[in-house]
Amino acid sequence: MRTAAILPVKRFARAKQRLGRSVDDGLRLELARAMVCDVLLALAQTRAIERTIVVTGERGVLAQAGAQGAIVVEDDAESGQSQAAALGVRRALAEGFERVLCVPGDCPALHPAELERLLAAGADARGVVIVPDRHGTGTNGLLLSPPDAIAPSFGPGSCERHIALALDAGMVARVQRPRSLLLDIDTGEDLAVLRERLSADGPLTAGAGARRTRAVLDTARAGTAVSLAGGA
Repeated sequence: MRTAAILPVKRFARAKQRLGRSVDDGLRLELARAMVCDVLLALAQTRAIERTIVVTGERGVLAQAGAQGAIVVEDDAESGQSQAAALGVRRALAEGFERVLCVPGDCPALHPAELERLLAAGADARGVVIVPDRHGTGTNGLLLSPPDAIAPSFGPGSCERHIALALDAGMVARVQRPRSLLLDIDTGEDLAVLRERLSADGPLTAGAGARRTRAVLDTARAGTAVSLAGGA
């Protein structure tokens, strides 16, 4: 089944505002850029994903997207993640893709092997697969077969909302929890969890992925520029 990933990317200057309570603006921008690069690389390394569609108004991401062979859809309006994902869905349909995986740009620990398993499990099935965030309420991954199975509706409470939308559309709805896609980085607490995970032993942590983000965090720690246990 031809599969595209859809990656909405907000302008870095406007991204991760909640992190501003825990890190300075310079580091916030570096983290936003590094996390997107790590996600792009993980998607490019996932064999089951034929193409990544980056939906963005951020010019700084164009070179990296091009280097990974991604399609770029301009999003100058930046009306939100759901609207950006819908733009990506329309492009995927125009390109003839049979399903899409919507992921955010702030899950830097994303691991290709876990994505392969997620996509293989639903390779021949129509329906909706929801990957919640680590709190179980938001949505960090949305696999749609076909791409327009439902309209993406991200934001608070979106996990249950996506399930309801799928059922209303007569689609099978499943929840999957690949570990590396559960952690998105919005707050200082999330950063602390990420650093702990990246420093732990195991095939999905220190030995793989998040290289750009890890480098930024290591540099910040060396310069005491960030409190990783900062407030939310």
